[in-house]
Amino acid sequence: MTYTDEELEALLSDVESDLAERKEFWKGNAPVSGREAVCAFANDLPDRRRPGVLFVGAMDDGSPSGLRITDELLRALSDIRTDGNILPPPSLTVEKRVLRGAEMAVVIVQPSDTPPVRYRGRICVRIGPRKGIASAQEERILNEKRRYRDAPFDVHPVASANLSALNRLLFEQEYLPNAFAPDVVAANERSYEERLASCRMIASVDDPTPTVLGILALGVSPRDWIPGAYIQFLRFSGVEMSDPIEDEACIDGDLGQVLRRIDEKTDAHNRIGVDITSGDREERSSPYPRVALQQLIRNAAMHRTYENTNAPVRVHWFDDRIEILSPGGPFGIVTRENFGGAGITDYRNPNLADAMKVMGFVQRFGIGIQTARAALERNGNPDLEFEVTPMTVLATVRRRP
Repeated sequence: MTYTDEELEALLSDVESDLAERKEFWKGNAPVSGREAVCAFANDLPDRRRPGVLFVGAMDDGSPSGLRITDELLRALSDIRTDGNILPPPSLTVEKRVLRGAEMAVVIVQPSDTPPVRYRGRICVRIGPRKGIASAQEERILNEKRRYRDAPFDVHPVASANLSALNRLLFEQEYLPNAFAPDVVAANERSYEERLASCRMIASVDDPTPTVLGILALGVSPRDWIPGAYIQFLRFSGVEMSDPIEDEACIDGDLGQVLRRIDEKTDAHNRIGVDITSGDREERSSPYPRVALQQLIRNAAMHRTYENTNAPVRVHWFDDRIEILSPGGPFGIVTRENFGGAGITDYRNPNLADAMKVMGFVQRFGIGIQTARAALERNGNPDLEFEVTPMTVLATVRRRP
């Protein structure tokens, strides 16, 4: 849903609306309070089921501030979605509109299908003119208003699992301190089940069935419930799959453990060479840049399908290349034609992406492939290759000559 100019001007005039926020400029504290407003609009605690609007270039009374609306400003506002501060990433659009005879930047924020949404670990809400952090009761309301029918697969409950399938120590000592701001954790007024529900690890407080996300991120033994939740690593001595296997590993466990172990495995095979003859100083190089392999493998784990498949992510290491195969083809706005393009991204598992950001495996969203390509270029490797089908994505990384 979007708004006409007339509807936007009506929101500008309603100074107590919980659907509108006005910013005279985009400097100082405005980017912080603006993001808090976006988070609150996405949470939609009053259940308006209408988009909230952040106006940049408007005074408190709705009149134009005279701010020049530049491409740089519009890019900065678009960055709200992908900078990783608001989780899960909000659905928003950024436009330049002429309202009350002057240009304004308009950020239109859709209500989230999977609240609560957090800004830097805090659940921001607003009702009328009131703005603040969600109380325990308001947080519960947000959890209960989650729309399961339309929810992504990663927050579907795993019907046969119970709380014993989750590692409580991992959640409380590692995940929770990274998911919430320290003062929120210190308040300690929420039960174990309420905290799990807030992080989408269980269906709800009243139905503490672990979700797919809970099993993947905190599972004691995820493959008992999601058979494809692992990475298969094979090192071939040659360039064909028929060549002898030099090393193999089935890497499973909770997601953090899997990603750390696959880093160790690729590091062990990505031997660093030292050249002491070409110049005054020794030069160190590796066949593949570490960051490129990390980005591509983590992308595969994030964007793959976990539904109706027992297939793992596969990392096949040959003498001349590495192939990373991810189950599940393009999703949403991503197609075979635009796959890998700058700024083209969508999320089959948006809550898993959220969790990977919390755990430190993602710094910001939508730049993994570009980061990998840049690292390959700096290292002297050939360009990254993709083979995209409706069911799989194969990334091929060629060895540095």
